[in-house]
Amino acid sequence: MCADTPEYKDTLNLPVTDFPMRAGLPKREPGWLEHWNKIGIYDRLREKGKAEGREPFVLHDGPPYANGHLHIGHALNKILKDMIVRSHQMMGHDARYVPGWDCHGLPIEWKIEEQYRKKGRDKDEVDVVDFRQECRKFAEGWIDIQREEFKRLGITGNWADPYLTMNFHAEAVIAEEFMKFLMNGTLYQGSKPVMWSAVEKTALAEAEIEYHDHKSHTIWVPFSFANAEGDLAEARVVIWTTTPWTIPSNKAVAYNDKIAYGLYRVDATEEESWTKPGDLYLFADALAEDALGKSRVTEFTRVRDVEASEFAGLILKHPFHGVDDAEGYWDYDVPMIDGDHVTDDAGTGFVHTAPSHGADDYEAFVKRNWIDRMTHNVGEESEFLPHVPFFAGLQVFDRKGKEGKANNAVISKLVEAGGIIARGRVTHSYPHSWRSKAPVIFRNTPQWFASVDREVGDGQDEMGTTIRARALNSIDKLVKWWPQAGRNRLYSMIEARPDWVLSRQRAWGVPLTCFVKKGALPTDADFLLRDDAVNARISAAFEAEGADAWYKQGAKELFIGDAANPEDYEQVFDVLDVWFDSGSTHSFVLRDREDGTEDGIADVYLEGTDQHRGWFHSSLLQACGTKGRAPYKNVVTHGFTLDEKGMKMSKSLGNTIVPEQVVKQYGADVLRLWVAQADYMVDQRIGPEILKGVADSYRRLRNTMRFMLGNLAGFDESERVDVADMPELERWVLHRLAELDHQVREGYKTFDFQGVFSAVFNFATVDLSSFYFDIRKDALYCDGADSLNRRAARTVLDILFHRLTTWLAPVLTFTMEDVWLERFPGEDSSVHLIDFPDTPADWLDEPLAAKWAGIRQTRRVVTAALEIQRRDKVIGASLEAAPVVHVRDAEVLDALKSVNFADVSITSQVVLTNDPLPAEAFRLPEVEGVGVVFEKASGEKCQRCWKILPDVDKHDHAGTCGRCDSALG
Repeated sequence: MCADTPEYKDTLNLPVTDFPMRAGLPKREPGWLEHWNKIGIYDRLREKGKAEGREPFVLHDGPPYANGHLHIGHALNKILKDMIVRSHQMMGHDARYVPGWDCHGLPIEWKIEEQYRKKGRDKDEVDVVDFRQECRKFAEGWIDIQREEFKRLGITGNWADPYLTMNFHAEAVIAEEFMKFLMNGTLYQGSKPVMWSAVEKTALAEAEIEYHDHKSHTIWVPFSFANAEGDLAEARVVIWTTTPWTIPSNKAVAYNDKIAYGLYRVDATEEESWTKPGDLYLFADALAEDALGKSRVTEFTRVRDVEASEFAGLILKHPFHGVDDAEGYWDYDVPMIDGDHVTDDAGTGFVHTAPSHGADDYEAFVKRNWIDRMTHNVGEESEFLPHVPFFAGLQVFDRKGKEGKANNAVISKLVEAGGIIARGRVTHSYPHSWRSKAPVIFRNTPQWFASVDREVGDGQDEMGTTIRARALNSIDKLVKWWPQAGRNRLYSMIEARPDWVLSRQRAWGVPLTCFVKKGALPTDADFLLRDDAVNARISAAFEAEGADAWYKQGAKELFIGDAANPEDYEQVFDVLDVWFDSGSTHSFVLRDREDGTEDGIADVYLEGTDQHRGWFHSSLLQACGTKGRAPYKNVVTHGFTLDEKGMKMSKSLGNTIVPEQVVKQYGADVLRLWVAQADYMVDQRIGPEILKGVADSYRRLRNTMRFMLGNLAGFDESERVDVADMPELERWVLHRLAELDHQVREGYKTFDFQGVFSAVFNFATVDLSSFYFDIRKDALYCDGADSLNRRAARTVLDILFHRLTTWLAPVLTFTMEDVWLERFPGEDSSVHLIDFPDTPADWLDEPLAAKWAGIRQTRRVVTAALEIQRRDKVIGASLEAAPVVHVRDAEVLDALKSVNFADVSITSQVVLTNDPLPAEAFRLPEVEGVGVVFEKASGEKCQRCWKILPDVDKHDHAGTCGRCDSALG
């Protein structure tokens, strides 16, 4: 080539864009937040929905608790919700999202009490309204903090007007919803064992419980018979328990008629034993040897079989029966009762039954109508009450959750009374409060319940006449579950659940707005004051001044008015379980707000899998009690977030990932991308290495978008090419877009974000970057501006741009805005105001797709063959090659000949032949019937496009091929 050959670089149509390769997300994302705030994007979308008459789509937000910075679970949850809302908006809905907060309850109250304790103040000496105001201020502070943290993640929503369970209207509606239970007959006061926190001094719901290993005392306690005859008269029934403190409340001993029992005689013991030779004991046969061994019995004899039927009607004596100084407190009959809950898996085959301290025990007494035999021996601080001999004032657990003196005192008294034959310790799973982390007890207290099996007298019987029936029918007939396993889990919970404990003995919450008649029993018809006018006065006062109105001087007289004599009634001061608050949100958010729904039913509830026993559960029960059906159409469940090794995150392990740290290091979009790539319906993992991989995926996708922007610079509508006039390669891309359009829309409709992103990402990086863009770079850079190939390619790039930016906008909220504004700048411009473009059905072309599948397979063989030559330094670039491609399949060969396969394979020349594959031909095992023989391209290198062709330097422009010469004009 001549030394004076012109420099043609400036004549190329090289990409032009200011879109940076490095995203700089941590610094740049706040700018887009400001842009969205400035243009009022959420309100503009609502106006658009109203103007176009769009069908509403409402995802109802399960309220996070307003008491701390966000953790990674919050981020996962809110990003998933945001992707649902954004995608449905862009699919043509008016997708509304009202964020909310749970504001009442023990955690906030606990924080204020901690502040008091540090100052040496006693909460009980503070005016209750003043105390509640401090709780309100605490919640308000954290709401403001969390709101900004959520917004930083790119979450769209009505942040200016969220719902708060402590807003006056919300408190009024929560009270109204409670009063519906009062009026429809499902509310009752009962005395039954509930899980009780001595630390927090309140009843707890199952959703407030977590299970941890706990070391408990174990004791084997013998009960003597009071009325047995024959050899049983001298025998004793042995029970085993891990809660010695419940022995003073024992009221029965249970057995199971399906268990094999035996009478056992002690023949010899170790030197120290609480048994002696000749003692007779009754055990389940499967457990006798172990129990006797624990009692230090070295030899024993099984005297005979004992049929369970022999226990029917027998009465036992309490282990403290007749003890001195007890004034006959335990000198009552202890019946033997049969129960299916008794097993011979552990213990003795007999179960100590204290109906005030166990669920099975309680049910056994309810079954027999023995509720009047319940004990009230333990107070709110887990202390024995003053009337209990020997143990008054002793606690099971102290205010710090540590073991008190009660267990050891009971064991010592049993030893003294000859009422124990063995003791030990066992580590087992035990219920703890998830707030204080302290172990709880089962304690019998008067509480308020919503019955799940009473007839609901509200006339809404379409789904059933009880809350349980309505809930089960809703689960099966009205709701779709994502994943389906969620249906099974909640169904089994509802099927087996007891009545709902509504009351909490605290101050910060919505009170149980009811009055009880003095001197009346809970079973009396007039026990509760039921009056519509009273309810209306309460509701109006709460609407005007919040639930604090309940605690003001003269509230009882004001609310009861002339409906009854206020002196005849007592005002209830328990507060509602916070799950009732959040379970009622469908009423004051979905039903009452302008941006709610006409029927008060949400399209979607989405929360973590723990909410099957939490918000999904309470919302279902509450709505079935007041409106007769579930308040949701779809329930989507996500798993928990673990570290990279699959371990639960813990500050003590140092493996926590905080959203704020990820945002500072990578930007919110990388965190959002992690969510999109995860199979969120099961537990997912996150950590430094995983985030590095996500960031790499982000960079690859960003480069794809940058390529499109660069090659669309100056694109004008006059360049656009009709689909019918496009080359096959462009029509193949449109075919792929038509396939993807269906896949993307279906994926977003079914909340399959992993499927959506995977499909789009693979298309962008494999079909586009590694194939289409790779091929079309030559035409885009080197063809003349008016060439069909270049115009068609830019037309397709424009089509791709509009689809990829909108399809990915629900996931990469910030980045797609960046891409969009790079091309369409403007104060009012935003990709989030755009819908997914409609994709013509006639873009689908299955025959063309099949043809190009064969072409791509052949290209793979050529590319692999050339890579070997490049590796071996035979060539430096694929344009130096002119491979001979042997193709056995005539149809594929015809397809290759019908296109410019040299361009497709990015070689300067190519020879296509159906000659038999030579032995030296390169093959890929997975591509049958294709072989490639390497040959170098012949001719000179075009100084503009770098192709090696025979006609180079034979045109007007020195050193060019015919195509480039023509482009230069």
